[in-house]
Amino acid sequence: MDLSKTIALILGGGRGTRLFPLTKIRAKPAVPLAAKYRLIDIPISNCINSGLNRAYVLTQFLSESLHRHLRQTYTFDHFNGGFVELLAAQQTVNQGTDWYQGTADAVRKNLVHLEEDWIEHVLILSGDQLYRMDFREMMQTHIESGADATIAGIPVSRKDASALGIMQVDDSGQVRGFVEKPQTDQEIESVRMEPSWIDAHGIPSRGRDCLASMGLYIFNKATMVDLLNSNDHQDFGKEVFPEAIKSHKVQVHLFDGYWEDIGTIRAFYEANLNLAGNAPPFDIRTPDAPIYSRPRFLPPTIMGDTKITGSLIADGCRIGQNVTISNSVIGLRTVVGDNVVIKDSVVMGADFMDDPTKLPEGTLPVGIGSGSTVSGTILDKNCRIGSNVQIVNKAGVENQGEDDVLQVRDGIPIVIKNGQIEDGFSF
Repeated sequence: MDLSKTIALILGGGRGTRLFPLTKIRAKPAVPLAAKYRLIDIPISNCINSGLNRAYVLTQFLSESLHRHLRQTYTFDHFNGGFVELLAAQQTVNQGTDWYQGTADAVRKNLVHLEEDWIEHVLILSGDQLYRMDFREMMQTHIESGADATIAGIPVSRKDASALGIMQVDDSGQVRGFVEKPQTDQEIESVRMEPSWIDAHGIPSRGRDCLASMGLYIFNKATMVDLLNSNDHQDFGKEVFPEAIKSHKVQVHLFDGYWEDIGTIRAFYEANLNLAGNAPPFDIRTPDAPIYSRPRFLPPTIMGDTKITGSLIADGCRIGQNVTISNSVIGLRTVVGDNVVIKDSVVMGADFMDDPTKLPEGTLPVGIGSGSTVSGTILDKNCRIGSNVQIVNKAGVENQGEDDVLQVRDGIPIVIKNGQIEDGFSF
């Protein structure tokens, strides 16, 4: 299926409050992932692997690092017309300086970029999900069904339905009903699907009797423009999509691969650690559908007498003697001293290689100092962890700190980007 007349719009999201403090100084799609990538690399890689090389990324908060990453990573040659460009909220003559009020409003305020005649379809994607999909298959569903819009749907169990938007479809796959995060048995029953219908469409139901919206859409351009210009709806999932199923033909495209919405600290943490195992539910090492990111010219990682189990180790790291790393993700340029234990942790690494001989007085080297233990923790980039530090959340704190160097979210200690923890600190 040819996607040459399709453009992708990747929604960068709002302030990213549920991912704070990882979003304190960066946009949500720029948050690091899996030792060497960023969240935005997932939807863009899916586009490229599907033969789609024209995309806009819509964002408005703290977009500098995201813009730099896109500029340095996704440069296509001059002859194929491909591009990945960031569209930040901006002042206009007609709309003043209004911020985007939601996902639909963000697209509405950028419709001017979709006026070119070659664009027939618009693919709407989220910038904070982890999955691998061939959008050509979704487009085939869209074309063959004669739909005005198509939405990706994934079977889920009833116990998971309350956190998702749940769809009801007819025998042909047309969406007939939708409930956002149903909380009662009555609400769930109103959109429940027969498992036999899911089985009949080539996906084993395995007890799953609900179809969840993945927040991925294909619109005929004319349909999308009409929906956005006929009202002031601000959100695709909560307002535009429910309105569309009343007035247009909306088809479901079934998907049964790994899919994770990385919208919270707990989801981010668990998704990263899941990638580090020997049999990860999402394999970043798929040769025919790779995850792309910025090329870096780093030396191989060097290790001393080290025991590593079930972990991802990126390039450019220096790991000392008698170090134990288990079930963890170790990012680019991470420095680990001697006699260190890292367990169940996400260490994002560093943006640069430090020279300890040139540091100002009172400044620790970037990395994890000798004799330290880091367990169940997220260390953001460029952290300076002293010697004999213990970050293990001994007291089982659930949430703590707003402006501190060390904060706790969902029971997970987080050292913020560029944070320094002094020698001997214990938490």
